Amino acid sequence: MNPVRVTVAGASGRMGRTLIRALSESEDLRLAHALERSGHPDIGQDCGTLAGLPPSGVLLSADALAALADSDAVLDFTAPAASVALADLAAQARIVHVIGTTGYSGDDVTRVKAAARHAVIVKSGNMSLGINLLVALVREAAKALPNYDIEIVEMHHRMKVDAPSGTALLLGEAAAVGRGIELAQHQLRGRNGNTGARADGAIGFASLRGGTVVGDHIVTLAGPFERIELGHRAEDRMIFARGALAAARWGQGKKPGLYSMADVLGLPE
Repeated sequence: MNPVRVTVAGASGRMGRTLIRALSESEDLRLAHALERSGHPDIGQDCGTLAGLPPSGVLLSADALAALADSDAVLDFTAPAASVALADLAAQARIVHVIGTTGYSGDDVTRVKAAARHAVIVKSGNMSLGINLLVALVREAAKALPNYDIEIVEMHHRMKVDAPSGTALLLGEAAAVGRGIELAQHQLRGRNGNTGARADGAIGFASLRGGTVVGDHIVTLAGPFERIELGHRAEDRMIFARGALAAARWGQGKKPGLYSMADVLGLPE
């Protein structure tokens, strides 16, 4: 069987380089193309060299249309505008689009859902196995302890641009599902000044930024005289890359649609 041809979008970024290293270790997936935005200073450079590997022969390009037409999957940890454009191209090419990008607007999500009518799109705020197991645990804990206060604290490196993180929102959504409520109507993002007593049923978020932290997430369920803490600490971006590769494999031959990592891993939603 021929290896699955994979395009990496945002290939010169931190996550892009990690994906390229992960692909170099894979026997059933092959790096076919590497993309960056038009005008990026690394265009034309060998993406293997950029990732700290021997030259791969795959040069960084801005031609997304040609790359996706010659691929079976695209791995995308870029930015919402770029991801939406890639979703449209993945739909045209009828290929698998694995999205780890966060920070979407409602309109962005609508466009991704439209593209999923023709492409297999696996979209998740976090691609790691551990986080997706944590999501299931948070959902069950929130359901089992309906009167406990829920707070989600996350910390990432100082360069991260969105807050709360996509993973924190994923965990908040899981808590909301467990409670049978809408997250948008019950979320509380940060506090400042005289805020008064905590609202019943609120799901609180706090975002910390600093240093080179890959990603820490702690979900606290606080009840009378006790607290339950469920957490995950990411120590290397390779956990996200390996999850993305697993999603690209899983998506081959699937019907078009919008899927999650829970689908890939066979976890309940």
